Amino acid sequence: MENSRVHTFHIPVLGLAFSVDTPIRVARFGISSVISIVDDILIEHMREQYASVAGEPYTPIAPKETDHRARRITAYLNLVQRIVQRQVAELRASAFEAGSDIVKYFEMLADHSPMKALYRLMTQTADPQVQSSLQDTLRTKIVPGAIDVNIMTKVDKLNSGPDGEDLGPEYSDALASLRGFVQSDLHSSIVLSAGLNQRLFGYMGRCPEFIPDSRGVFDKKVILKVSDYRSAYIQGKILAKKGIWISEFRIESGLNCGGHAFATDGTLLGPILDLFRTNRTLLINELGQLYFAALRERGIEPPSIPPSIRITVQGGIGTAEEDAFLRDYYGVDGTGWGSPFLLVPEATNVDDETRKKLAGARKEDFYLSDASPLGIPFNNFRGSASEEQILRRFKEGNPGSPCKKKFLVSNTEFTEKPICIASRQYQHLKIKQLRDLNLRPEELDREIGKVVQKACLCEDLAATAYVGGRTENTKERPAVAVCPGPNLAYFSKIASLEEMVGHIYGRLRLPLSADRPNMFINELRINIDYLKQEMQKRIDALTSRDFSRLDAFKANLQVGIAYYKSLIPKLVKEKERYRERMQQELEALEEELLNIVIASPCLVSD
Repeated sequence: MENSRVHTFHIPVLGLAFSVDTPIRVARFGISSVISIVDDILIEHMREQYASVAGEPYTPIAPKETDHRARRITAYLNLVQRIVQRQVAELRASAFEAGSDIVKYFEMLADHSPMKALYRLMTQTADPQVQSSLQDTLRTKIVPGAIDVNIMTKVDKLNSGPDGEDLGPEYSDALASLRGFVQSDLHSSIVLSAGLNQRLFGYMGRCPEFIPDSRGVFDKKVILKVSDYRSAYIQGKILAKKGIWISEFRIESGLNCGGHAFATDGTLLGPILDLFRTNRTLLINELGQLYFAALRERGIEPPSIPPSIRITVQGGIGTAEEDAFLRDYYGVDGTGWGSPFLLVPEATNVDDETRKKLAGARKEDFYLSDASPLGIPFNNFRGSASEEQILRRFKEGNPGSPCKKKFLVSNTEFTEKPICIASRQYQHLKIKQLRDLNLRPEELDREIGKVVQKACLCEDLAATAYVGGRTENTKERPAVAVCPGPNLAYFSKIASLEEMVGHIYGRLRLPLSADRPNMFINELRINIDYLKQEMQKRIDALTSRDFSRLDAFKANLQVGIAYYKSLIPKLVKEKERYRERMQQELEALEEELLNIVIASPCLVSD
């Protein structure tokens, strides 16, 4: 049975631990969310915790056991499913009384929802028999939110068995995570992020769970997270040829988002959404032809028309007006609200200290960093326990992480076996190498700074789940890293679930900073800053390839500015003063961009 979405928004994956139990917190209210299944050690820890809460027996799945990673993930997802099913059964059976979960369920629905209209009719009905009948009807319409999962396709380390022998590619991290989801009882979607992984895509093509039944119903679906139309088109074609249908393209702003940031070529979110809006039918038909051919090769008769594709968008949305505009003008089927939910204790797994820091933070506390060992820009937060630990370790002469989980090992600069560049082993070797080069003191300090800024994301993005105790892998206290998007800088209230949902639907307004720009303007600002940073990094050695890339980036930003100039009059639900301010901010940013000269006294050929 497929989940019918009763809300127009979802909660995207948030780090490793922040949304790891979000379905247990919110799915019974019809709110869909995403669990990261990258870290099976964290997953196993959460299974132990929630088995105890649910009164279920817990049998550990040890690392030495065959296919332990996949089995841990399957066991946890099945536990989450059982807990949510019990919660929904209890909610359906509860009385329509003030403060009850069933009242909360219907009160949180959007006012334009047909279910909300039926609920309002029930509350306004004076006849007890009619009211009771309507309540029975409402109970049958209650469905939980989807329990979706996410894997970063690039996190796909090959593994060894207890005896040190290399296991086959089917036991790699990404494939084992996928298998954990596939073998679970969930009827939901896997969100693929971070780009192409041919080994993973090929393995997916061999999983019958992604093939629809005779009624066209999928047991498991695929959601592809993309930052532009081109990547959606390319990856969609690759998967369609393997007999995998993309049920949803989840468009995420390249830089105005949380976690790892995948910058575009300067093409902004508005123009990207316009491409999806104008090419949606063409995209579905092209992918459908490839998909049908792949099914026929397997001897499977395809449906008469291609399955549907949802288009959703996330990254930087902050007001009900922005949310509604995205749905109304661009025709997206839903929106994602991620970082703001870090301030909602009922929805996310965030320790109190970190949540208070986020609520009280300033705009400059949110920044794009080079902290990720993956070498991908990473949205970071100043003053986190993780940052403090990195600095303390360096001052104590022992930089780097013990690196116990090893999910991000990839570097072979000093070793035959890959190690992580955030590890203590790598950083000691790299710093020694730098010191042996007899660099100028200021240059040495700069290069060492680049080395030691890398954070152990495996431990630190999971650390919030261990606050109050110690992790299984270190004697140190958990040091929480948090990766909110820059949009969170404008939120300051630790809110209830009902308040945040009410804010999304425009029933109330959470306090936002008065200087918060429109989401499109904010993304433009972030992209201009990114362009400046990229130029600064290459100021001493700008290659001809760098020049071409940065020049194209600037040109695409100029195209985006022209697009937004034509878009402003269409923001009819915004006040005139708001549109005037947006126009002024756009003109100021245009002037700033025009003043950026992409040149260098050290232009060199590739």
